Parts: sequence; C-alpha cells; structure tokens
Amino acid sequence: MVQTVENEAELEQNANESALKPQRIKITRFSDDSDKKTLHKRLKDVEICVPIAYGTIAFWLGRKATESQSHKWTVYVRGATNQNLGVVIKRVVFQLHPSFNNPVRVVESPPFELSECGWGEFEIAISLFFHDDVCEKQLDLYHHLKLYAEDESGPQSTKKPVVVETYNEIVFPEPSEDFYARVQKHPAVVVPRLPVTLNLPSVPVEDLNEKKGDTKDHPLSQWFNNFSEADELLKLAHARQRVSMRMLSDANDVLIFTGMFLICLMISNNKCV
Repeated sequence: MVQTVENEAELEQNANESALKPQRIKITRFSDDSDKKTLHKRLKDVEICVPIAYGTIAFWLGRKATESQSHKWTVYVRGATNQNLGVVIKRVVFQLHPSFNNPVRVVESPPFELSECGWGEFEIAISLFFHDDVCEKQLDLYHHLKLYAEDESGPQSTKKPVVVETYNEIVFPEPSEDFYARVQKHPAVVVPRLPVTLNLPSVPVEDLNEKKGDTKDHPLSQWFNNFSEADELLKLAHARQRVSMRMLSDANDVLIFTGMFLICLMISNNKCV
C-alpha cells in the first residue's frame, strides 16, 4: 500500500512539473541546399532562444452584453518580458472561428494582436512567420479562447478578465551569422557568447531604444502573467513541496492503520489464550 501511495504522489509530481515546466520548441532547418540558395552562413553548435508568451484576455461586457456579443477579448503573441518581437517575427496570422467575418487575420507588425467581440469559446490557430535571416519555416501554435473562469463560482465581473497564457521558448539551432549579428544585444533574444576572434558580418543592428512593438506599456499589461525564470522555479518548488507533504501525510495514515491492526490482532490473540 505504501508503494501505491508513492506511485500516485510521483504521478502527481510529474503532472505538476509537466504543466509548469516551460516548453522549448526547436525549429528544424531545411537541407543545406537552402543555405546555398540564401547564402546565409551558419554558426555551428550555437542556439538562439526567443522566450514568448501567447494567449487571450477576455472581459465580460456586463450590461452592454448581448446574446451574440457577451465578451470582448484580445488574442496576442508577446515577448515573455514584454520586449518587441518584431526583431524575430515578421508577421503573425490568426485563424479565428469560421463564423467571424474575415476569419483569417494577418498582423504585419508588432504588437502582434487582435481584438474581437463574441459569445463562444473556440480554438485559435496562430502562425508565426520569421524574417528571412531567421528561418524559412513557419511555426504553428494553438490556443483555446476562454471566456469564463473555471475556478470562480461567483458572479462575473467586468473589471477582472479571464486570462489564459502559455509560455514557450523558440530555439533556433545553427542560426545564420546575419541573424546573430543583428540581434546579439537585443533584450527579446537570448544569445550565447561567441569568441571575440569570430568576425561577424556587418549588418544593421536593431535599435535597442526602439519602443514600438514592445508591450511594457500595453493597456492590458497589468493582466499579463510573469514568466521570469525565478518565478517558474518557485512554482516548481511549491509543487514539489505539496507532493512531499501529501506523501508524508499518506505514509502516516498507513502507519496509523497498521498500528491499529496490530493492536486489534494482539487483543484477539489474548482473548484466545
């Protein structure tokens, strides 16, 4: 029975870690023939990481709500630290429910977002297209629009929205030298240090003071989740602590049950004697 308790606790711990652990999406490249055509030299054994967050924020319209338009919501892709993703992403395509007019929406510049009104929940397909020196392949993501909170039984509020976000890290293995040189000091991108002797191509470096496209002063920024590494590790530690406490509690229950059984057995044997 102790083994069963430990197995159940281990499964719960794995589930918690899986839900909290950031996902890393590694972008696979085309064959070397593509490099010959584009003339992009690659940095071997190097990876560039771009932390992103994507999701929806939905507000109930309250008295303004109608049967067909009960909520106003925004779907978006942003930098995990609210930095401008335009340095990596060229455009984003949002695929809405077919009932919307023009369900395929293309956003050509940051911030990569769109807002709509409606009454139903559905899955939104989000396609990311990157600049030419970044990657030729698109990245497809999927997000389920939530209008109603699952953990609240009270009345809806027009002031507190329903926020659902996902954190991912997009990894570009063997990036082009042009890409690396252009973003090596940009705060939205995590790049490794290279030897100072390496001669990178002379390309226009992205303006680090450019505020257009970042989401630090976004009207909805107060509702964004904090996806800092420290925050993720803290959540993971709390999850492990809860699992450990449950294991200890269940083990104590087993010991108490075993003790009571032994006492009853001794009493029964004494009566027999």
